[in-house]
Amino acid sequence: MNTYNINDASFINTNAYKEFMASNPSKGNLRIRAYAASGAIPISNLKVVVRTKINNDIIIFFEGSTNESGIIDRISLPAPKLNTDNMDAPEATTYEVVATYLPNDSTGVYRVNIYENVCVVQTISIVPEMRIAGSDV
Repeated sequence: MNTYNINDASFINTNAYKEFMASNPSKGNLRIRAYAASGAIPISNLKVVVRTKINNDIIIFFEGSTNESGIIDRISLPAPKLNTDNMDAPEATTYEVVATYLPNDSTGVYRVNIYENVCVVQTISIVPEMRIAGSDV
C-alpha cells in the first residue's frame, strides 16, 4: 500500500485517479472544529490529515492545522453528483480525518461522508493531560 498526495503527478496519471474523479465530479466541504472542556476551549495547532483509500493506496487530500479558534474551514473535497430523485438515498464519498494532538501524542481517526454542495462539520473533542507541578504523574 502506497501513500500519495492527490496532487502527485505519479498518481494523477493513473487510471485509479481518473476513475475516482469521474465518480466524484462535484465538490463538498468539510469543516473541522476542535475543542476541549465541552466546547469552551478551542484547540489550536491540531494536526489534521484528510485521506481516503483508492485501489489499496492511501490518497491524502488535505494536511494542515487548526487555527487559534480551533477551526479549519472549507476543506474542498471531491464528491459524487446528487441524484435529484428524492426517493433515492444520496451517494457520498467517505474520507478519514486523522487528528493528532501533539502535547498528548494522541491520535484520533474519524470517518466522514461528503456530499455534493454540503458542508460537513466534524467536531473533535480533546481531553488534555493534566500534570501537577513538581510531580511525575
